[in-house]
Amino acid sequence: MTSTPHASVSASAGRRVAGFVTLYGLGALLIYLGATHGFSGVLWRVFVLAIGVGALMMGERMRRATSMAILLTDEGLVTSDGTVLAARDNIAKVDRGTFAVKPSNGFSVILKTKQPFLWAPGLYWRFGKRLGIGGVTAPAASKYMSEMLMASLAEEAAND
Repeated sequence: MTSTPHASVSASAGRRVAGFVTLYGLGALLIYLGATHGFSGVLWRVFVLAIGVGALMMGERMRRATSMAILLTDEGLVTSDGTVLAARDNIAKVDRGTFAVKPSNGFSVILKTKQPFLWAPGLYWRFGKRLGIGGVTAPAASKYMSEMLMASLAEEAAND
């Protein structure tokens, strides 16, 4: 990362802990139910146990993912570990309206070209031409980053 960040978004501590503890609790409950309560068949028991293990795995993935931050730099949107989410020249517009397809407490970025799928539970997702930033992030930080990005896009459009 060669430039300094103009804005950053990270998971707020309370939401982060509530998110992964909820997933851990769901996983533990499902494993308990699958192991101790009789179901009408072995397949149901295996299914409930598998869903419980999956919930534990998602809780751990969320715990690790939400330890990162997303940075807005001159190069675009990058994570604190160096993953490029959207190059600056690939960002078409920012969508943060009420009915926008976006994560909770976040915003959506429309890209010019399709990108490979990326997902960090509670922090961001990228699917095709859409990047969603938010989830367990602080609403004020997400709003500030989206406003900075929109201002940058408007300035760039005015200069063209």
